[in-house]
This record gives sequence, C-alpha cells and structure tokens, in this order.
Amino acid sequence: MSAATRDDAAGAVFTALADPTRRRIVRTLVEQGTATASSLASGLPVTRQAVAKHLGVLADAGLVAGERTGRETRYALTPAPLTDAMDWMLRAGATWDARLDRLERQVAERRTAAP
Repeated sequence: MSAATRDDAAGAVFTALADPTRRRIVRTLVEQGTATASSLASGLPVTRQAVAKHLGVLADAGLVAGERTGRETRYALTPAPLTDAMDWMLRAGATWDARLDRLERQVAERRTAAP
C-alpha cells in the first residue's frame, strides 16, 4: 500500500470517528462484539435509520463489517483500519518529535554560545 493510500485510509478513519455517535457505536461494538442496527439504536438518542447511515460511514472507512443473518445484519468491528490510523499517528508524532529535538538542541547551543 502506498503512502498516499495509507494517508487516505487514515483520513477516512479520522473522519468516521470524528462524530460522537459513531464513536459510541464503535465503543458499543467493542463491548458487545456484534450488534444489529436496531440494538445499537436502542442505546442511542437517534433513530435506527440514523444508526444505519452511521454504520455506512463506518463501513466505508473499513471500521465495521456486516454479516447478514436471516432478516438482520449483525455488525462487528474490523480493527485493521484503526491499526493503519495509529501507524499514521506514530509517523506524524515521530516527525514532530524529531523537529522538537532539533529545536531544543538549537536553543541549548544558543544559550551556551551567549556571553
């Protein structure tokens, strides 16, 4: 996977998780393992249709997958995109750490050189 593709995938995860309702859905799936849109809606102050739309956004980001069982679809988390997003954050953090280290060395050098 190219760096641009990884960045796009991380962006989709961040966008999906920016919404508090979707974060609650993810949290519920972490706790329960799987759930239907109806059961998720029963614990949220939104309609089942709204939950279905939120699940669609999460699915588009690769964060959930649905498995049809009879008339219902049970949703479960798919953690790989979270790992990709965490890797992106680690790379971004490492870049800033390196920049801050260079700045700290420059400040220390200037203090040492000052009369």
